[in-house]
Amino acid sequence: MKICSLLPSATEILFALGLGEQVAGVSHECDFPPEARFKPVLIKSRISHTESAAAIDRQVREFLERGESLYRVDFEMLRAIEPDLIVTQDLCHVCAATPYDLGAALAHLERQPRVVTLNPHSLADVSADIRAVGEATGRAEQANAVVAEFERGIANVERSVAGLDRPRVLCLEWLDPPYVAGHWVPEMVERAGGIDVLGHQGKPSYRMEWETLLAARPEVIFIMPCGYSLATAEAEFRNLSLPLRWNDLPAVRDGRVFVVEASGYFSRPGPRLAAGMAVLAAAIHAGKQNRVLPFESKELVARVSVGR
Repeated sequence: MKICSLLPSATEILFALGLGEQVAGVSHECDFPPEARFKPVLIKSRISHTESAAAIDRQVREFLERGESLYRVDFEMLRAIEPDLIVTQDLCHVCAATPYDLGAALAHLERQPRVVTLNPHSLADVSADIRAVGEATGRAEQANAVVAEFERGIANVERSVAGLDRPRVLCLEWLDPPYVAGHWVPEMVERAGGIDVLGHQGKPSYRMEWETLLAARPEVIFIMPCGYSLATAEAEFRNLSLPLRWNDLPAVRDGRVFVVEASGYFSRPGPRLAAGMAVLAAAIHAGKQNRVLPFESKELVARVSVGR
C-alpha cells in the first residue's frame, strides 16, 4: 500500500503503526519520527514562516480574505506516486492541507485513492483517529496497542495529580496577536491538574485581547505557539512587547511562565499529547508536591522569567 499523509500528526500515527515504509509522500512539516523528513514532500506552505508572529498572522488573514489556500499541492508528484490511501484533515485550514486543497489534485489522478479525513477536537477523538487510520490500513491490532499506551500515559498523569491544588492556567497558542489554545489543550490542562481560565474544551482557539488575559489573573502561563519549536517559541516570546501590567500577574510574580515545545507535544493531535500532559503536570505542580510525574526536559519545556 502506498500512503500519502498531508499532516504531521497522521504521519506520526502511520509510523507508530509500523507503516513507515509504506508512507510515500508527506507534507513539508512532517518531521517526526526523523525518518519522515526523508520522504517526498507533496504539500508546501505558501506562507513564509521565517517572519515574526505578527507578520505570519497578517499573511494568513490576507490569504483567507482572498479565499486562497495556504498550501500548494505538487500535482505531478502525486500523480507519480499513485497512492492507494491519502490521510488529510478538516480541523484547521491554517494548520495543514484540507480536503478542499486536495480536491483539485485528485482530479489529476486516473485512479482515485481512498481518502481518510481526521477531525479531532478532544483526546478521545485522537484515540478514535488512531483507530480509524488502523482500520484503513489493516493495522487495527497495532492501532489498539498504540491507543492503549496513549491512554495509559494520560491515566498515569491523572493519578499523579489527584487531590492536588488546581491553579489557574492560561495557554497561549499564538503571541502576536494573542490566541488562547483550544480543542484538546484545555482538556489536557484539566487532566494535568489545572483550571484553564480562558480555553474551551473541544472548541477552536480564539483571538484574545491582552486586557482579557490580564483580568483572568492566571497563576501558571504556558507559551505554546502553534507549530513552533521550543527555541523558536522562546525567542519569539522574549522579543514580544508585553502590556505594562504583565508583571502584576500571579504567574509572572511567582516565576511560573513556561515556554513549551508546541510542535510535537501540543499542536499535533497524535500519541505524543500524553507526554505533553506530563509536561503540563510537572510544570503546574512544580515545587508543590513530590508525587507529580518527574517529567522535566530541556528539549520540551523552559521556565522563563521575563519581566517588562
